[in-house]
Amino acid sequence: MRRRQGQHQALYTSAERQRRDASPWTLVQGILAPLQFAVFLVSLGLVLRTLATGQGAEAANASVVVKTLVLYAIMVTGSIWEKVVFGRYLFAPAFFWEDVFSMLVLALHTAYLAALGFGFLGTQGLLILALAAYATYLINAGQFLLKLRAARLEAPTAVVLAGEGAR
Repeated sequence: MRRRQGQHQALYTSAERQRRDASPWTLVQGILAPLQFAVFLVSLGLVLRTLATGQGAEAANASVVVKTLVLYAIMVTGSIWEKVVFGRYLFAPAFFWEDVFSMLVLALHTAYLAALGFGFLGTQGLLILALAAYATYLINAGQFLLKLRAARLEAPTAVVLAGEGAR
């Protein structure tokens, strides 16, 4: 359905909202997102400590690997969620730009793993790459938080407009 210029387009149709609310993958995303953020915070601290002191490189590298594995988990389960809700694994119109930026986040985290595994960069280079990956992760997390906020703000209006009433 086309919207007139200046008119707000809902993030979810009524059917998509029902699929989202009924999907167990919504809960999985709700658990993995804060878990990933907690892992990120610990890892960021370890990375910054190592860059500042030169100590703890093994712990910092291990934490980036764990952060990357959690990122892969949230990306795979998020793709499944997107398929359930929108009918496609990635790049659904409602999350197109978030998915595009997610590809950059994945690329940088994967580049870190490759550089670590093949010994392409020294400790400082690896940790700077990790910081670049973390900066893109923070931007991407912000994109998703804005979408979550938008979904929450539109939900009551959408429910009333759809004639579903309050639950």
